[in-house]
Amino acid sequence: MVDELDDLRDAITSGNYALALEIIDELDEMSRSDKINKIKSYMRVLLTHLMKQDAEQRSTRLWTDSIDEALDSIADINKRPKSGEYYLDDDALAVALEESWRRALRKAAREAFEGKYEPDELEGMISRQAILANALERIRATQSS
Repeated sequence: MVDELDDLRDAITSGNYALALEIIDELDEMSRSDKINKIKSYMRVLLTHLMKQDAEQRSTRLWTDSIDEALDSIADINKRPKSGEYYLDDDALAVALEESWRRALRKAAREAFEGKYEPDELEGMISRQAILANALERIRATQSS
């Protein structure tokens, strides 16, 4: 990013505004990509604990705290500071949750039932659609509060 800022400064001082705009677009895309990656990371935490709750039909204070922290972090990161709009709208959030599923499932399989089930076995014990819908609804609710 430092190189891009130096290039941007050089482009502006030399009057090459077309290049400056290209660099700004690149910086914007880098920032957006970073935000989305962070959101997905918290989605994996959220999904992991929701999967464990569903599979084991119980919860712990640690799981609940992790879910709450993930939801708060997703809401904070997803909101654009100046406009109040979101980086990911509802449809994009749903897609990101789907994309986060497999990695969260692998982690949940290692943690649920003391790791005795493989991911595919654990997936057979839980309701994918219900968990994804629950996660999306909870993200929406946290963002609106």
